[in-house]
Amino acid sequence: MVSFELNGRAVSVDVDGETPLLWVLRDELGLTGTKFGCGAAQCGACTVHVNGQATRCCVLPIDSIADAKITTIEGISTHTDHAVQTAWIEAQVPQCGYCQSGMIMAAAALLAENPSPSDEDIDTAITNICRCGTYPRVRAAIHAAGKTMKVGATK
Repeated sequence: MVSFELNGRAVSVDVDGETPLLWVLRDELGLTGTKFGCGAAQCGACTVHVNGQATRCCVLPIDSIADAKITTIEGISTHTDHAVQTAWIEAQVPQCGYCQSGMIMAAAALLAENPSPSDEDIDTAITNICRCGTYPRVRAAIHAAGKTMKVGATK
């Protein structure tokens, strides 16, 4: 049995300890917003926050996250109103949309640490793969969300 906090709520699961967190989220807990992409932690479609850090969970064994705080795309906001989600919509980032939950989670983690990232900071931190090639819109949305987050922090 592994216990952890998921989107602000305590959960426990009884699965093999080597089961990747991605499959626990999707198959055991019914949270399908986190996507399977490559299965090798390379593409970023499976990005969630583990203790606030963007983490690719397709290869992360469930027994390694005992007592951790996990946030998925479903838990980042209650009404799709996180600054990154709002900026994503305004910049019309998604095309097919498959990579977007992981991309949003990576961007939110970056902005939590650095609300004013340079283009170089974004390129270094956001290594998620978008098959549609929306990277210029991703960068614009991250800059816009950072500005929104800084304004919200000063109020």
